[in-house]
Amino acid sequence: MHKIAVIPGDGTGPEVVREGLKVIEAAASKYGFRYETAHFDFGGDRYLRTGETLPDSAVEELRQFDAIYLGAIGHPDVKPGILEKGILLRLRFELDQYVNLRPVKLYPGVETPLKDKGPEHIDFVVVRENTEGLYTGSGGFFKKGTPDEIAVQESINTRKGVERCVRFAFEYARRRNKQKKVTLCGKTNVLTYAFDLWERVFHEVGEEYPDIERDYAHVDATVMWMVKNPEWFDVIVTDNMFGDIITDLGAIIQGGMGIAAGGNINPEGTSMFEPIGGSAPKYTGKNMINPLAAICAGAMMLDTLGEREAAEAIEKAVMTVCEKHIKSLAAGKMGYTTSEVGDLVCQYL
Repeated sequence: MHKIAVIPGDGTGPEVVREGLKVIEAAASKYGFRYETAHFDFGGDRYLRTGETLPDSAVEELRQFDAIYLGAIGHPDVKPGILEKGILLRLRFELDQYVNLRPVKLYPGVETPLKDKGPEHIDFVVVRENTEGLYTGSGGFFKKGTPDEIAVQESINTRKGVERCVRFAFEYARRRNKQKKVTLCGKTNVLTYAFDLWERVFHEVGEEYPDIERDYAHVDATVMWMVKNPEWFDVIVTDNMFGDIITDLGAIIQGGMGIAAGGNINPEGTSMFEPIGGSAPKYTGKNMINPLAAICAGAMMLDTLGEREAAEAIEKAVMTVCEKHIKSLAAGKMGYTTSEVGDLVCQYL
């Protein structure tokens, strides 16, 4: 029995989560796994009502679940950063979800802005360190608000944090069993302390995986090759900041935020899965938002929970829907409503 915490969140989050749960239920019926869900109302509306992002008991309560299924966080009446830091970053850090896993895969029938590239060229995964780097909030101001103001933000990289992320990347490349290559994305020529550590750990861990090819690219070269030759990549491993940036480029080359899903992974604990796109408040309640990213996030969740056959079937169903039905991934331009897209995926399951 899988225990899943559901946080529908803000804006169109509840609508896309509804479709994702519909597909998970259909997959459970077909593949015979059992699960139970509990819903939590964390998000902008609760914050405006109570003044708290997460109650003190929330993290421990969520720790009791096998996975968290998240819709979206972001409310137009809440200052940017409050919900993201108070909910998303807090859960990632306190639940030690140390890998942000981002598949970048172009499905048949989905348009990419890259000329002459198709599904055979765009199929790689980014493994982003998720609990360290610039996101630890280390640093501060000196003489703030004066002409002599100084702002310092430090990138914190621990041997433990780097090693477990790098090891996850090699294990994932072995499991993918495609090019069997891991590329370290860094900036060793400028960030000579942080990426000296990353590079040393990368090669030390890589020695334990003789079947996996090792590759290195500066982050500026990485984004160039993601556009020019995305087929060169299999698994990319990188730090928190670079990972945040290159995965948004990855979303665009795979067709846009409407299809991009991600996981915040703690292999030994509770992981959290979400569509990459935001809450899209202007589409709230209109039944026109694209739910495919949330459905794909649900498939990633099932895969992590060990239901690989069901996860693969959901992905194949999404691919069929993209190829045969969806006119555009953009909200209101799909040719179908949000709920109809969910029904189509269930149909092909």
